[in-house]
Amino acid sequence: MLDAGCGTGENALLVASLGLPVLGVDVAETALATARKKAAERGITAEFAAADALALELLDRTFATVLDCGLFHTFDHDERVRYVASLASVMDDGALLYVLCFSDEGTDIGPHPVSRAELRAAFDSGGAWDVTAIEPERVETRFHGANGAPAWLATIKRV
Repeated sequence: MLDAGCGTGENALLVASLGLPVLGVDVAETALATARKKAAERGITAEFAAADALALELLDRTFATVLDCGLFHTFDHDERVRYVASLASVMDDGALLYVLCFSDEGTDIGPHPVSRAELRAAFDSGGAWDVTAIEPERVETRFHGANGAPAWLATIKRV
């Protein structure tokens, strides 16, 4: 599994704790150092590497599952085009992508909220993707209360 924009590694570490192989990538070396330290302290085997999510092809590997928790909504339209192409470069046909991003619906929304239509449109590239679901969800942040912020959880299949 690839955790794109893994930050300090909590999601990657959860996956690794289940005995599954995972690579967490991020551009922030400080976050990666924290993720590696957490892995060592918890006795969990997980791989972390510095990588640009807009150039994942440089990893020279493919993944059956990719997780994006809080990365997609940071990109503007042009960057989203590049990001989707970057994801395609590391996902074989049938691979699954899970995206959790800030939603534009509800109150107390997060920064850079995304509409359901924008999320769907980003993966509308000539039949290369099948957006199988976009469900309302909540995402924990440091800045929102106990209920978190409105979010979308999308399941997207590479076809």
